[in-house]
Amino acid sequence: MADTHPNFSRRRFLATAGTTALGSVLLKGCLGNPPDSTPTTSSSNVAKINIPTEQVPEVTKVKLGYLPIVEAAPLIIAKEKGFFSKYGMNDVDISKQANWGAARDNIKIGSSAGGIDGGQWQMPMPYLISEGIITDKQKIPMYVLLQLNTQGNGIAIAGKHKDQGLALKSEKVKTLFDKMKSEGTKFKAAYTFPKANQEFWIRYWLAANGIDPDADLELLTVPAAQTVANMKTGTMDAFSTGDPWPYRIVKEKIGFIPALTAEIWKGHPEEYLAMRADWVDKYPKATKALLKAIMEAQQWCDNFDNRKELVQIVSTKNYFGVPVDVLEGPMAGKYDMGDGRMIDDKSMSVLYWKDAKGSVSYPYQSHDLWFITESVRWGFLPKEALATAKDWVKKVNREDLWREAAKEAGIPVADIPTSTSRGVEEFFDGTKFDPENPQAYLDGLKIKKV
Repeated sequence: MADTHPNFSRRRFLATAGTTALGSVLLKGCLGNPPDSTPTTSSSNVAKINIPTEQVPEVTKVKLGYLPIVEAAPLIIAKEKGFFSKYGMNDVDISKQANWGAARDNIKIGSSAGGIDGGQWQMPMPYLISEGIITDKQKIPMYVLLQLNTQGNGIAIAGKHKDQGLALKSEKVKTLFDKMKSEGTKFKAAYTFPKANQEFWIRYWLAANGIDPDADLELLTVPAAQTVANMKTGTMDAFSTGDPWPYRIVKEKIGFIPALTAEIWKGHPEEYLAMRADWVDKYPKATKALLKAIMEAQQWCDNFDNRKELVQIVSTKNYFGVPVDVLEGPMAGKYDMGDGRMIDDKSMSVLYWKDAKGSVSYPYQSHDLWFITESVRWGFLPKEALATAKDWVKKVNREDLWREAAKEAGIPVADIPTSTSRGVEEFFDGTKFDPENPQAYLDGLKIKKV
């Protein structure tokens, strides 16, 4: 993959460059789940453009939630570099959420009650919220609008298991689990929110190595910022989450990384921008302004010449609050896996705009279908959900708004996907997912609950 991105963004960037000060609106309290409002820490050098009258946003204010992991970078950069203001969204609050449960509660109450209008989400959380599955049966219709990134996650294992030969694909994984079971102990693994991305990654890795996640270990929900502390105290054996947390256990010499999610499924869908449907329906122009700003931020993030500055911005206490050195390597595609293995490959790093398969930003409906299919696999959704899954995806996934925003922003036609499907996907164990036949995928899996 090239280190820089299409000349489109650089030309537009230079053509509109100037200096503006970024305003910062602090988010007020939040009904038992107060977000940590984030002030601006660097000044913008991007001036507002002359927005065509028909594209002027209906409002300039919105509240977006984020979690302190690399998936949030496009939101932070859009704020810090002035891309939101450039497209007329002058009063964007990006609010650090205590955990995914707090984000869910804040989207439920909405910004009018001190919550949020949308933001960063694991999948398929927007679907589960829309159907009231994780919001106490209260349906909060949401729209999936943009994929924030691909990759940038890993499976972290406690150092006490370092000499067991655990790897991406190894019979020794099952040997360890069988040994622990025979001794009357259970392997404990954590993720940051149940029935979503980071649980899916560790379940897939385990099942591909012959481990039944529902029978052979204990699965826990732990906030991302707590994962390293729990590993230090020995209360868990593994966790699955986004950088900088997996790499911290290597830097602090308390564990290792047997698998990056980029190895499990290269170019996989990761986290998304999703908004309350009522906000989008009321403010379609403002929605597209947000999308245009985030798209430009994604291009900026994906220029590897900007990665050091990106790390400097997001590592501050206002955002992630972590040492710079736990982000610099992974952001450059350089991983010390902690078990003697070294990776130096930019294509394995977190990516925001493009990867080897094409667009990262565009929200492929076929990817949403995989998350629903995987939910059925583990019994998180009833098997009947698969029969209507495509209709459900069309209702929640608003890729049409992404396309409209991309055209308005002058994104080259070559960078706008022509299909809502990315086609057949292949995982590290050789398993394939054909979005035209998700049932065949389910039928071919050896370990499943359905």
